[in-house]
Amino acid sequence: MKRDAPRKPFRGSDSLVVLGVDPGTAVTGYGVVARTGGGAVSLIECGVIRTSAREPLPLRIREVFEGIGDLLERFDPHAVAVEDVYQGKNARSALTLGHARGAILLAAALREIRIAEYTAPEIKQAVTGTGRATKDQVAFMVQQHLRLKDPPTPSDAADGVAAALCHCFVGAFPVPE
Repeated sequence: MKRDAPRKPFRGSDSLVVLGVDPGTAVTGYGVVARTGGGAVSLIECGVIRTSAREPLPLRIREVFEGIGDLLERFDPHAVAVEDVYQGKNARSALTLGHARGAILLAAALREIRIAEYTAPEIKQAVTGTGRATKDQVAFMVQQHLRLKDPPTPSDAADGVAAALCHCFVGAFPVPE
């Protein structure tokens, strides 16, 4: 995650920057998207934060926290859009996912960055037009909205970008500085 990119390169431009995050304890997907005053969106960066499956959960949560912290420092977003926990059939998985979300929310809160939380169906609805879209449909529509040659990979990264796009499409933004 450590890069030699200039710190805070996007604040002060005419774009509003959103970091979208698809939380996970093994793989956390992210996407950094800029929205201009006219509403056009563009992808700045996307990828994943991978943790070591052999490490204890507290160390993996720390890796997620530090990875998100690095992204927040590099991009200084106006908002962080995070996918909300979906319990489904496995309560233990939802609880573990909640730990990763907590690390992400804390990283943003410590920097006083606006946080927006969206459910998976809300993100899918905003990006594809239906809350029941498949992962492939979400990735395809992310590709279309951002006019990319290929959809972002892996799917966790595409989901992070989709969370950022959701906020760009339906979220509230501050007045540019």
